Amino acid sequence: MTSILTLPKPLGWLVAGLLLASPVLAQTPAKPRTSTPPVADAALRYRNGKSQLDQGNYAVALQQLEPLAQPTARFARAADAAYLSAVAAARLKEWPEAEQLLNLLRTEYPSYSNLPDALFLQGQVSFEQEDFDTALKALTLLPPDKLTSEREAMKTIYLPRIRERNTWLRLLRRYPDDATLARAYADHLIAGGAYTDADRPQLDDIIARFSLDRARYTPRPRAVAAKKTSYNVAVLLPFELSDPSWQNLRKNQFVTDLYAGLRLAQDSLQRAGRPIQLFAYDTGADTLTLKQVLALPELAGMDLLIGPVYKSGAKLLSRYARDHQIVCINPLSQDGALVLDNPWHYLFAPSAATQGRVAAEFAANAFGVGRPAILLNEDGYDDVAFATSYKAAYEALGGKFSAVRHFNAEVDAEVTTAFTGLDLAGASHVMVASDNRHTGPVALAALRTTTPGSPRPPLVCPSAWLENPRLDLGQLSANIYFIQSKYFDETAPGFRRFRQLYLLSQHLPPSVYANQGFELLLYFGNTLFQYGPAFQSALASVPPVPGAIFEGQSYVGGAHDNQVVPIVKLNNLELQVVR
Repeated sequence: MTSILTLPKPLGWLVAGLLLASPVLAQTPAKPRTSTPPVADAALRYRNGKSQLDQGNYAVALQQLEPLAQPTARFARAADAAYLSAVAAARLKEWPEAEQLLNLLRTEYPSYSNLPDALFLQGQVSFEQEDFDTALKALTLLPPDKLTSEREAMKTIYLPRIRERNTWLRLLRRYPDDATLARAYADHLIAGGAYTDADRPQLDDIIARFSLDRARYTPRPRAVAAKKTSYNVAVLLPFELSDPSWQNLRKNQFVTDLYAGLRLAQDSLQRAGRPIQLFAYDTGADTLTLKQVLALPELAGMDLLIGPVYKSGAKLLSRYARDHQIVCINPLSQDGALVLDNPWHYLFAPSAATQGRVAAEFAANAFGVGRPAILLNEDGYDDVAFATSYKAAYEALGGKFSAVRHFNAEVDAEVTTAFTGLDLAGASHVMVASDNRHTGPVALAALRTTTPGSPRPPLVCPSAWLENPRLDLGQLSANIYFIQSKYFDETAPGFRRFRQLYLLSQHLPPSVYANQGFELLLYFGNTLFQYGPAFQSALASVPPVPGAIFEGQSYVGGAHDNQVVPIVKLNNLELQVVR
């Protein structure tokens, strides 16, 4: 998206379509919060306002810029001041104020050159106020080649918030060629449990016109939404019981631990009067065994599927879950692509992309966006997904980068080169997306080379650095922040109780995999009893839920991976959650 400080050339051919028909867009322009400043002070005030906006001081920026946007100010850059004021108001989540400023911009300055960004912002502001008609109208006025992926992403996020059937039908009549809208409505009917037999003709028409997967959008024949007094859960994991060798047992210890955590959660749910029946299936280490398991007739009668752990098998089970319309939870993966466009598939963990977005939001708030950041990432699949999401989210918040570099962490020369020649003194922070053990020492050595007297920029990195034997905790205490999706407090009552029960049953302390198995079934088991097996629609509106062990779970807004991503920092050699 165009930076708020860089305005494109005028788009005169769009001027005729600026005034939208919606009543919301015809509201009275915003009134200034303060009196109009003298002309001599306007330019200085404008520069100060932009600077405050860049630094994340949105309330001060709004106070500085809004008076300059009024026609009575006779300020040469009044249109820019109106747009930037609207940006500041949106950052503050003052949606009605942002709405009025955008109305002012269109009515008083109809030839504004940064119109696409203003229309895009109008879409977000209207969506946030649940004015879906105005939001879609604003986005349709964007030039076809401007912000194409961004506007579709915005619709994908906000359209699932529609709950009223009449709203869906009205929008479909007004925008019959909008594929994103049509797909969102189909998801609302099938995944959201809103489907009735009367919807069949329209759903068939949508499937045909937009080439949707008919298998995915075929209603499940049995009454999946009905609540039950007991639920059946299939656990599909590579136990590899056919190979009892100690080497295989050692390699598969994480699977045993995960299942032990699931069994302990089953006991906890049973004591709470919520019986869950676990059915374990050995999927082996190859897809052939998994296919044989998926051919078993009893699997289609399950209420929930958990597994598997390998990517090839995860894709197979994802398709099975969609075709049979049974919710499937992947217990360990961070690959957001696995749950893309599949309303029946969830990740228990935050995806790498979600971790990147959350980390970028934290960095923008904690360090500001006034100075450029530095982004360095390993070239592994999850690291690239993280870095791509981080860069997009940080730039969307007004941030810039002085360097973005990729490297192969297994090649020492590439790691060293990646950290060479960086403007560390001028950076707001450094983000390093690599959990390879070679990367941490090189990064910390580079940070020590900052100019004497210059502050060392904050560093954000994976929590795996805390377990790197080549680094000691003393090195990791100074202005370093860790992305720790599996953070838990060992002193918390919930974990201490779990640990005690696990020791009694297994005679050894729980691993992080045991923790994950316990938390997974406890959360989704309770979800089954609260909402029934087709819980997608309900889960989308449930606020974050604190975990028994971890920080919590959240699938708000229709997300299919956990949106809770703790950011931690060492304080007196103890981890402290800062986000």
